[in-house]
Amino acid sequence: MSEVVVPAAWVADRRDEVTLVDVRDAWEFDGIGHVPGAVNVPFDSFRAGEHAVDGETGEAGMLPGGEGFADLMGEAGITDEDHVVAYDDHHGVFAARLLVTAELYGHDPAKLHLLDGDFSAWQRERETTSEATAVDPATYEATDPTAIETPLIDADAVAAAADDPDAVVVDTREDWEYEEGHIPGAVRLDWRELVDDETRGLKSRAEMEEVLEARGITPEKRIVLYCNTARRISHTYTVLRHLGYPDLQFYEGSLTEWEEEGRPLETGS
Repeated sequence: MSEVVVPAAWVADRRDEVTLVDVRDAWEFDGIGHVPGAVNVPFDSFRAGEHAVDGETGEAGMLPGGEGFADLMGEAGITDEDHVVAYDDHHGVFAARLLVTAELYGHDPAKLHLLDGDFSAWQRERETTSEATAVDPATYEATDPTAIETPLIDADAVAAAADDPDAVVVDTREDWEYEEGHIPGAVRLDWRELVDDETRGLKSRAEMEEVLEARGITPEKRIVLYCNTARRISHTYTVLRHLGYPDLQFYEGSLTEWEEEGRPLETGS
């Protein structure tokens, strides 16, 4: 079984072996409650510029800067050796962004896990608490993404992929956004097409594979992902890793950077 996206039972059986990270706002974590033992790293704290140090605002796209990210994780008692299980209350899209950010800064992806479902799904059947989690500050080592092999690619590589028959450029935004303007040659896959609204987790493997195959997003292809600000592609990237796709690329700059550089857009469906 893939341990990229993990069910609640998997987490419950390993509570002493993993670090649970809740990326909701602090008022939700404290006021509504959280999974027992979880620490809080709010989503806005690891967006570009939100936790920058000495003017460092990120190496690429929406990354927050390695030093700031390391401080943030260390303050929450997380080390780069921990098995991290992240969750939110939005079907995992914000939690996936934390995991991808950690991977891009050198955290072993085999130690990064997304809770299948979200806080609301957990709360339906399992214990929650409003008690503060004791945190011992730790040292988190973040590596410069340009110094290691990562799935990050730049706009030129995306443009080349659009003309490559062995690659598929995937736009993970909503239909109306895609129709207003997308990278030429990109196929549309709203990230939520892989999510079950009732369970708040992923659809079955068979259902997801049917959706992906219909768009030509298959494991033998090189898959290049983008959205607007790299949040939604984080979820799709994590799901495709879970499904065993071997060749995934991540355009961190996404459409925000693409447009800033004056590159061409296609419109329509």
